[in-house]
Amino acid sequence: MPALVLLGAQWGDEGKGKATDLLGGSVDYVVRYQGGNNAGHTVVVGDQKYALHLLPSGILSPGCTPVIGNGVVVDPAVLLSELSGLADRGVDTSKLLISGNAHLITPYHTTLDKVSERFLGKRKIGTTGRGIGPAYADKINRVGIRVQDLFDESILRQKVEAALDNKNQVLAKLYNRRAIAVDQVVEELLGYADPLSGYVADTTLLLNNAIDQGQVVLFEGGQGTLLDVDHGTYPFVTSSNPTAGGACTGTGVGPTKISRVIGILKAYTTRVGAGPFPTELLDEDGEKLRTIGGERGVTTGRDRRCGWFDAVIARYATRVNGLTDFFLTKLDVLTGWERIPVCVAYEIDGKRVEELPYSQTDFHHAKPIYETLPGWSEDITKAKTFDELPKNAQKYVQALEEMSGAPISAIGVGPGRDETIQINSFL
Repeated sequence: MPALVLLGAQWGDEGKGKATDLLGGSVDYVVRYQGGNNAGHTVVVGDQKYALHLLPSGILSPGCTPVIGNGVVVDPAVLLSELSGLADRGVDTSKLLISGNAHLITPYHTTLDKVSERFLGKRKIGTTGRGIGPAYADKINRVGIRVQDLFDESILRQKVEAALDNKNQVLAKLYNRRAIAVDQVVEELLGYADPLSGYVADTTLLLNNAIDQGQVVLFEGGQGTLLDVDHGTYPFVTSSNPTAGGACTGTGVGPTKISRVIGILKAYTTRVGAGPFPTELLDEDGEKLRTIGGERGVTTGRDRRCGWFDAVIARYATRVNGLTDFFLTKLDVLTGWERIPVCVAYEIDGKRVEELPYSQTDFHHAKPIYETLPGWSEDITKAKTFDELPKNAQKYVQALEEMSGAPISAIGVGPGRDETIQINSFL
């Protein structure tokens, strides 16, 4: 069946936007299924660079319908700003569809996110402060506001009143902040109704019908596997499920309709924010990776922490997502190293461990065990086939594939749309 999931196999920032864009010309729908504007994709088209935060990458592919699924939390101000910015650059955004069941990020969510993170001090999680966590918390607590509520003022007001009854108490008594006025929030949210009305649809019905009719649907995750709220490095995670199962709950498409699950792997490892990171480099090599790789968060602007490739994480991603393929990105960044270490296992309390430990304590104390592979110095950005890569680059890719547990079907050798080697077709 022509339904694919594409997701990050590390801590996010693996280059999902490039991978989605590569497939965008061959698919009918690209669907974001979780997260909010705490995610970011950079897509390079010709000499143009696009930074997407909330919109699916398919927005840049003519003929493709981009969809924001019910599992996404939507900041309407950010969404409209992003749409406006693309329109100003000549991008047609008229085909976008938004699930009426997606939850909204409101002004009080962003306020609570920022003050609560400051309140945590040294124990802070490293959130983006964009209200994503509080919006998901309200969803689970059944006091959330959905996109469809924008079109019924009575329901919207009732829900805002119910939410602020509690939140204003917290803001005033715990954080010593001024209470938020119900009327102010309702007025702001109602102002988004008309601009968004033409985009809202029953996306679950639409996507299921599309798959049944043989159209190709690509489900695009934000963040990465190790940031999944259930399967990531909790509590240093996001508030949703970027793993493959999230594509089903976040869109209303059943698992039997998904035929392929593609994991995006960077040729080394990065993460943004706090939390354990066994292969992190706090030396010249780490700074070199950061500089050459342009490792700065698309959404946050924060420098990414950098380290060598971690095969333990890759194997874990293969297992929890049921990965059928990998897309390896940023191989070109490693050009110039004489020797390249790869983490093949961990040492924990003097013992060799080859699978990701389930214990938070053990993972915090994990020390990487490295194997070193020969590097290469040749420019690989012009390579169009696997055989055109230097022999040592080929051996590096083959070693990562063997260690990770799924075939590498495509390789990114540069930032551009056309700087990709496709070994096996994803479709």
